Parts: sequence; C-alpha cells; structure tokens
Amino acid sequence: MIDYTNEMFHVGHLVPDIQAAMDDLGADFGFTWTKLVVRDDQPLWTPEEGQRSVELRFCYSMAGPQRIELIEGPEGTPWWHGDPRNLHHVGVWADVPTLTEELVGRGWTLVMAQKSPEEGYGSFSYVRSPTGLLLEPVAEANRERMMRWFETGILG
Repeated sequence: MIDYTNEMFHVGHLVPDIQAAMDDLGADFGFTWTKLVVRDDQPLWTPEEGQRSVELRFCYSMAGPQRIELIEGPEGTPWWHGDPRNLHHVGVWADVPTLTEELVGRGWTLVMAQKSPEEGYGSFSYVRSPTGLLLEPVAEANRERMMRWFETGILG
C-alpha cells in the first residue's frame, strides 16, 4: 500500500449556511477563504442513484498545509449537513481509481464519486472505512491548480 500520510491536505466540514460559516470562522480564527465556488451542475454519482447533477457551494481556507473545506450541499446527498454520517472527511492527493479500488477491496464502502466506477470515478471519490472515517481521494492532476487557488483565492 502507498503511504498517503504526507498527501493529506484538507478536512471537509459540511455547513447549512456557507457564508455564515465563512464569516464566523474568519472572525473567530482569522481564516481567509478562497473565492466561494457555486456550481449549479456538480456531477455526482452514487451507487443508489447513479449519475446526476446537484447544486453545490464550497470554498477552502487559504493557509496551509492543512486546510478546511466548507461545503453547503443539498439534502439527499453525501454533502448534506443534516445527515449525521456526513460530519466531515479527510482529503488526500491520490490516483483516484487505484486508491478507491484498493480501499473498497479491503472492505471500505464507496459512498460517491464524480463519475461512475466504469468511467474511472472522475477527479474524486468518497470512501468510508469500516470504522466510519470518510476519505476523499482527489486526483493528483488537480494539485497544481488547487495550490494556486489556495494561494490566490481564485479558482482557475
């Protein structure tokens, strides 16, 4: 197995109101945030519902190396704050198909991905350990672009 300890770069936090969370955590802890991303058509694949698009809002704290990702997602998705199984996740840079399939092969549960397994999962997946940890493998190909985002606050 590949050692992913040094590849962890964020902890995701699901919130009911992302602007309020940005304001509160910014004031309380001095966090500065990337520009808020609002997607009306975020691709989402789940074993139960297959491929669909949902509305999603998210941003990251800019200071690192560990960052906080705030996510406001719709009910009925793994990004909805109201489901107690969806409290948070840890993100790691990885080869998404390789790590996802390795973990599923060891008893982890595939929760969702950007695309179906047949399409290679897309640029991320979420897999849950038998003890409850939710891990988000994020495609290594996104690292450079996201690091620029963390430094400038602008995704691009």
